[in-house]
Amino acid sequence: MVVVIVLVLVTIGTVLFHFLAPTIGWWWTPIASNWGFIDTTIIITFWVTGAVFVAVLGFMAYCVYRFRYQKGRRSAYKPEDNKLELWLTGLTALGVVVMLTPGLFVWNQFITVPEDADEFEVMAQQWQWSYRFPGEDGILGTTSPRFIDDDNPFGVNPNDANGQDDILIDDSELHLPLDRPVKVLLRSIDVLHNFSVPQFRAKMDMVPGTVTYYWLTPIRAGTFDALCFELCGVGHHAMRGTVVVETESEFEAWLGEYSTFAQSMARAGNGAEKVLNLVSREVEATSVEKKSAQ
Repeated sequence: MVVVIVLVLVTIGTVLFHFLAPTIGWWWTPIASNWGFIDTTIIITFWVTGAVFVAVLGFMAYCVYRFRYQKGRRSAYKPEDNKLELWLTGLTALGVVVMLTPGLFVWNQFITVPEDADEFEVMAQQWQWSYRFPGEDGILGTTSPRFIDDDNPFGVNPNDANGQDDILIDDSELHLPLDRPVKVLLRSIDVLHNFSVPQFRAKMDMVPGTVTYYWLTPIRAGTFDALCFELCGVGHHAMRGTVVVETESEFEAWLGEYSTFAQSMARAGNGAEKVLNLVSREVEATSVEKKSAQ
């Protein structure tokens, strides 16, 4: 009986802790983007797994009590029970479908970017964040690791006209306009990272050699923490940033404080010479790739 009581108390205590959690602080941060769908999907998962948890512990308590030792009782050998197996298989399949189906719909929305969305790039490296916004042409220039050096840390292609007016934010603080959809392009130049703002309910792995993305619409003004959600080395814990959501006029004023790629190259000294050297490196690398392909 002691085991039965313990199982029942664990079940009741766990359920009560879950429902009391919002009042004692063990709950999500307030939502600050359009991705409330993520919360809904997680809540559905909680209900399904919670029901299974209660059912399993309840069944264990029942079995311990029902089949406890009694003098003179003999056990019955029953190697198969097709009816029970059908029930277990059917209920398990139903639970999996209920948990996965909402996530598939949310994922489809998560990667389907609205046509009117702006875009910017998050660049990750051990252990800091940097950002790049398109200039007046509204188009981000192409990039390549072969262009990365002390004067061009973003690796912007100097031969791409669209990249000349790109605005470079070599700072961990990011600003975003309120109530405007944005496509977040994610790029890493060393190891796996993951750009996450918990209040946005949106995050994505940043894989070296490729560009991943998601989109969101900030719906609440404020200052939020940007965190790396992928273990990326000994300095992982310190890879933090700040995201400020503000009005469009405040955002434009902040963006105007930073230099374009062309301006930063000019300030680096021998700007024209640097650009020619970078272009020469691109031509040389392209030539090597063509010879390798042949």
